[in-house]
Amino acid sequence: MALPTTALLQVIDADKATLDAARPLPAHTLASLREKLMLEWTYHSNAIEGNTLTLRETKVVLEGITVGGKSLREHFEATNHRDAILYVESIVGGDEALSEWQIKNIHSLVLKGIDHNEAGRYRQENVVIAGASTTPPDFLHLPEEMQALLEWHAKAGAMHPVERAAELHTRFVKIHPFVDGNGRTGRLLLNFELMKAGYPPAIIQKEDRLAYYDALDEACVSGNYSAITQLVANAVQRSLDTYLGILGLRS
Repeated sequence: MALPTTALLQVIDADKATLDAARPLPAHTLASLREKLMLEWTYHSNAIEGNTLTLRETKVVLEGITVGGKSLREHFEATNHRDAILYVESIVGGDEALSEWQIKNIHSLVLKGIDHNEAGRYRQENVVIAGASTTPPDFLHLPEEMQALLEWHAKAGAMHPVERAAELHTRFVKIHPFVDGNGRTGRLLLNFELMKAGYPPAIIQKEDRLAYYDALDEACVSGNYSAITQLVANAVQRSLDTYLGILGLRS
């Protein structure tokens, strides 16, 4: 039986405290955990968007090997996402505040070699999102929408980090500021927020794609973030379970 969100957040914070007490983690353990989560994050985030590389194929692409029968775009999506994670890690390590410049840089890495003209540039046209109940704002309003997002974020410090990360992700996706790559960029922002607060990344699994889209749609339509927060919290808990299990701290 799934825990209510409030109870789950309490469990997450208790597990995070256990993990923090074990730091610094052994170097090789930390490196292997990072590699595992980076691979799974890249695989699932791309698979949600339709990339057909398997987990194992994604691994070999990240090792520099070409997979026969897969498109050049799918190869780029894997290596680009890895590079975007590295960039997110660098801005987290630098304790930098979230900015439009960073968001555009993340997106530029996501679309590197795929769409040079659109990489890191707000869309210059209006779009609709297939299956969504809301329509993204007119492209002429994007600068003010993104500024409002950052202003909200600057005032959201009192929220629980998991709730804040889920809402940041949802607000960004609702704006849909880029022609392509919004989902991947949004999930990178989700984990920027979590990692900045000392939590492991939340990996939204491709198997949860329908529930994820439904939760996003509900939040965008109604402003009720409970379902997307629950989904993100479950993903954070999975990552904590991985850390604590490898460290022998999970009973």
